[in-house]
Amino acid sequence: MHENLLLAFSLTLLAGLSTGIGSALAFFTKRTNKAFLAASLGFSAGVMIYVSFVDLLAVAQHTLSETLGESMGTWLATGSFFGGILVVGLIDRLIPSYENPHEARAIEEMSESVGQKRLMRMGVLAAIAIAVHNFPEGMATFISTLSDPAIGVSIAGAIAIHNIPEGIAVSVPVFFATGSRKKAFWLSFLSGLAEPLGALIGYLLLRPFFTDTTLGVLLAAVAGVMVFVSLDELFPAAREYGRGHLAIYGLIAGMAVMAASLLLL
Repeated sequence: MHENLLLAFSLTLLAGLSTGIGSALAFFTKRTNKAFLAASLGFSAGVMIYVSFVDLLAVAQHTLSETLGESMGTWLATGSFFGGILVVGLIDRLIPSYENPHEARAIEEMSESVGQKRLMRMGVLAAIAIAVHNFPEGMATFISTLSDPAIGVSIAGAIAIHNIPEGIAVSVPVFFATGSRKKAFWLSFLSGLAEPLGALIGYLLLRPFFTDTTLGVLLAAVAGVMVFVSLDELFPAAREYGRGHLAIYGLIAGMAVMAASLLLL
């Protein structure tokens, strides 16, 4: 498992820094491609929901049952799953909905008329919010890759897509407030570093206690985190872009691609 450390950190880093893609898109397009974002966010939700229930939670239950017995292992896996939901839910409650970068926004909604100070505040608070949210998401990518690199790649891709609109939420208001594309891009780009930072801190804290039981608990908690992120952030954001059917098609496509990859790999 530990031979996958470099890959796990690399995937987590790439997923986090995809906020820079959203930032770049904001500067080179005049209007939001709502169809693309709706389908992409729905696809990411499908990938994460399917892999959480079909693979991660199942592996966690199997691992814990082998080490603790079937009854205790099943209870601990279930508790860890809802524990992951509780943790990320509490984090989400700390972010006011108006400033939350997971709220769907379009590029053309941002304008200088809002006021420079308010725009700068929006951008900075969005960057902080993304950093807070990305800690558990970084752990999700990292732990999943340690357990199964193929699953880790899929999750990293889904989270990378999920981070693109977050990059828009940070960079556009900062750009209109400062007039500097460079400042806006770097603030957006650096906010994504919270993802690998979360993985690194989590690994260093848990490394002395890393056993099969710890892995099982973490995998179940990661499944809970990803289900919450998908249902609370990704899919609602996809529908708010005004393309409800595309969001559903993307969700189903994400599940289908994840199912095929699990069967073939």
